[in-house]
Amino acid sequence: MLVAALGLSGCDFNRAEKKLAEDAQQLENENFDTDLTFNSVTLEDFDKKGKLWWKVKAEQATYSRDQKVAKVKKPNGEFYQDGKAIVKVTADGGEVLQDGKRIFLRGNIVATDVRDGLVMKGNELEWQPEKDVIFIRNNMTGTRKQVKASAQKGKYLTRLRRLELDGKVAAESQEPNFRFNTEQLVWLVEKDKLIGEKPLQMERFEKTTVTDRATADKGEMDIKAQVVTLKQNAQLNIIDPPIQVNGNLVQWNIKDRLIASTQPVTIVNAKDNVTLTGNQGDLDLKTRVLTLVGDVNGAGGPNQSQLKSDRLVWNIVTQAFQADGNVTYRQAKPPLNLAGPSAAGTLKDQQVVVSGGRVVTEFIP
Repeated sequence: MLVAALGLSGCDFNRAEKKLAEDAQQLENENFDTDLTFNSVTLEDFDKKGKLWWKVKAEQATYSRDQKVAKVKKPNGEFYQDGKAIVKVTADGGEVLQDGKRIFLRGNIVATDVRDGLVMKGNELEWQPEKDVIFIRNNMTGTRKQVKASAQKGKYLTRLRRLELDGKVAAESQEPNFRFNTEQLVWLVEKDKLIGEKPLQMERFEKTTVTDRATADKGEMDIKAQVVTLKQNAQLNIIDPPIQVNGNLVQWNIKDRLIASTQPVTIVNAKDNVTLTGNQGDLDLKTRVLTLVGDVNGAGGPNQSQLKSDRLVWNIVTQAFQADGNVTYRQAKPPLNLAGPSAAGTLKDQQVVVSGGRVVTEFIP
């Protein structure tokens, strides 16, 4: 057994991905001396406090002529943090730098965070212990419990347990059965959260059938709580009941089947040709009841009747409603305007009763 202590000082954390790939390629093409080849090798290093930083065992190690780089075959090792093993890793091969900058592993990478079971795979891995970061390139995947994600490349911040995925990101979860597609995604592994800061698409499905779809400029998902939050230009299409929800902040509680927004929201029921808007609102998908508050406007029915109020409770299925506060109602056939404190009825039947105080009725000849 050959034990080599190799110092790791870390490279610039913000170095461009292109430069990292170039460095990796340069190492792979390094001129190695076959006379400096050893079998059954253990390489390890310690931080400034004397705590183990990493340990790599290999079937074989060959050193470069200047002995600054060791090329290893079938490496199997652990990465450490604060003296404790946090990630176990295996690969087909790789390079270890004596000048202390980083470790490169290549081919069939399997890196497992022993703290929470996150398994990362790919074809290239780079470990920078001083920066507590692992880079995985060339078709990476991450799997933990009911979540599986894939991307062209990724970065895992080991201290934060934060996996940043980049390039053609696809994530799936079970319970709820969900798909998540975007270009960049952050997976807060310990907190069971997915966060997207780029335009994204989401799908909820049962077995292989898509039941609901959503798009937004940004969004996040609390996997454990089964809550999706859509931000900026959000559009949520629910299959049952068949409605579309639009807004800049839409929260979708999948488990409890609730949709809510504390910002202006628009509800479209294309089947009944009804559009409703309000400053905020919530929809109970179990009871099919929608509640809108603040500058509520509704339009629809056979003759595009119009309804305005301060608050509206609406049944998506029956179109029955209860409106309160500064209510006005207009219909085209027969032409009629109503105004009053409260109103109840249905738009599709044009049966509306205004009550609660002073009521104004205007018949238009």
